[in-house]
Amino acid sequence: MDTPSPSLTPLKLTVFYDYICPFCYIGSRRILALGDEYDLQINWAGMEIHPETSEEGRTADSLGYSSTQWTQMMQSLNSLAQEEGIVMRQHNFTTNSGTALKLAEAAKIDGREVFYRLHESLFEAFFCGGRNIADTHVLVELGNNAGMSKEQIKRFADHTAITKRLQWNLQLASQRGVTSVPTYLIGNRLLTGAQSVKTLRSAADEASATAV
Repeated sequence: MDTPSPSLTPLKLTVFYDYICPFCYIGSRRILALGDEYDLQINWAGMEIHPETSEEGRTADSLGYSSTQWTQMMQSLNSLAQEEGIVMRQHNFTTNSGTALKLAEAAKIDGREVFYRLHESLFEAFFCGGRNIADTHVLVELGNNAGMSKEQIKRFADHTAITKRLQWNLQLASQRGVTSVPTYLIGNRLLTGAQSVKTLRSAADEASATAV
């Protein structure tokens, strides 16, 4: 991600997300679209939504949705993805996201640009490439491609501070009443789901005006 212009107004916000949530992929693209208007200072708060899922993964039909619910949700997802220029594979597989979220936290240590390259590539690998982002070999490859340091790649999976950070994200979510992803905390507003850019911009403008 490009370094923002110093003339842009700073905007601090928190995004609760998970890399196995397709609507988080949409939501990430949409909140970042505000980067032309604001110096976005985002706390990306990774929140594992299905920790019970194994690293081998499972079929999406095991998530408990009825066939009608799933069909409607996928139709909505495909429509939103097309709006953002994202070509997704058929979403019929999910996996454990805990290790991917740890890698993303480690990437933050290497800097903003490294994190954002990895952030996008994790979503793309899973939803567009059909790769299992619970696989350590896949994660190491993506980390290397994003420019992560060897030190962070080597220790991300058992880095105590990173584990604590993810635990803190869950505590923050509980304090704020966040139960699903994506959820945006912008100023005093809590927005859930793949909100439109217009809605996100409205919340950002409101938060910015209040902060002045």
